[in-house]
Amino acid sequence: MNTNWTRREFVLGASAAAATAVLSSCNISGDRSAKGLTEEALAVEPVVKPDELEKPDIVVGYVPVNDCAPFAIAWKKGFFRKYGLNVRLNREASWATSRDGLIFGRLDASPVVSGAVTNARIGAEGARHAPLCAGMTIHRHGNAMTMNKAMWDYGLRPWHEYNGNLEEFGKQFRGFFESQPPQNRVWAVVLSSAIYEYFIRYLAAAAGVEPDKEFRLIIVPPPQMVTNVRIGAMQGYMVAEPWNTRAISGNAGVGFTFAQGKEIWQGHPDRLLGVMEDFIVKYPKTYRSLLKAMIEACQYCGKPENREEVAKLITDRAFTGAKPKKGPVDKFTRPAIVGEYNYGGFDGKDRIIKSADTTIFFDMPENLKTVPEEHSTFLWRSRSIWMMTQAARWGQIKEFPANAEELASKGWRADIYREVAQEMGIPCPKDDFKVESPDVFIDKKGFDPSDPVGYLNSFEIRANRPTPIYLS
Repeated sequence: MNTNWTRREFVLGASAAAATAVLSSCNISGDRSAKGLTEEALAVEPVVKPDELEKPDIVVGYVPVNDCAPFAIAWKKGFFRKYGLNVRLNREASWATSRDGLIFGRLDASPVVSGAVTNARIGAEGARHAPLCAGMTIHRHGNAMTMNKAMWDYGLRPWHEYNGNLEEFGKQFRGFFESQPPQNRVWAVVLSSAIYEYFIRYLAAAAGVEPDKEFRLIIVPPPQMVTNVRIGAMQGYMVAEPWNTRAISGNAGVGFTFAQGKEIWQGHPDRLLGVMEDFIVKYPKTYRSLLKAMIEACQYCGKPENREEVAKLITDRAFTGAKPKKGPVDKFTRPAIVGEYNYGGFDGKDRIIKSADTTIFFDMPENLKTVPEEHSTFLWRSRSIWMMTQAARWGQIKEFPANAEELASKGWRADIYREVAQEMGIPCPKDDFKVESPDVFIDKKGFDPSDPVGYLNSFEIRANRPTPIYLS
């Protein structure tokens, strides 16, 4: 169904979401950034002295979702201190402020959504054109898509219950939106021109649904997702945990998890450590110390014996602030960190699925296809090229870049990561590019980075013009 959105309809929907954003932001107002060092951190003996670094005092951002875990661990356990860094952690209100804080110099380093670095390099629609760089992968997976109760009542269910039947899902998905008035055909993501938007579009198109015709995509910060669904400003969203777990029955009760991101692309990168190119050039020793601290923090988060501790630690008000009024303190953060994920639902059924790859911080679980010496924090430059194919597919750039490999190399600094990892005794894959097997994608369409244009042209559903409007 081809729906022409009128200006009035857009303004009504945008106004509702914007009003909610103002109200919801009251919950995270004030400076709740982590302050002071713990006794445990102060007890750590530095292996690098601060005066050996060009800039030992740095400001590092983080966003209140589960993937702030390595930043919290590096700060609380003294990994920053170990490598001569005096870090001030700065809690960011959204993924846009996390990215823009880097671009405008307010932050020295910060996590960014996969796609943000690539699209800053190629100047994709909705992304600021800037020389952003990715230093490492913070984690893979750890995100999900939430649908509201109305979608459940219409008949939609978690993806794994469709047994791979995209056609059946597509009929229900399209049918739901066709049954709704324009203001009830809204899906939210955390940032435009980034992997969550691409996953929503990818899923819809794989099921035969044209996303630009069936629903609108808007931008909402993670802590405001659940409230916006509760008041009807949107019907679904994709975000990192714990903001999907908070929506299910037994918690907020406003929705259910349709799919984890790993069900769209198993093994995908979620967050990257972002810095500006001139930070690497001006402060090479500082940059390398930061990488080492963050790699060790990711290793700590990834060990099974540490995950219960990590899940509790990040409930702190300074981090996710996800402490429920009733139940265990880590009720919201634990499922995705420990790997006991509850999809929820409104029929009372148990939909808890245990998996080692719910969130991957360092070691790769056995169920994932990997190459020798691969670990989660390693950067595959080929995945930057995949992001470019999606930007081109949805009209966010006019054409696929002829110098895609050069752009990927400038943005995803696998070269420096490999040097740092070697100094730490961590072996890495020798290649920068990886062929993605068909069975890791929901539509069973593999990706060969040596032929990105052929891959792009293989999609029947794709846009021929930029998406006209985003709410930010």
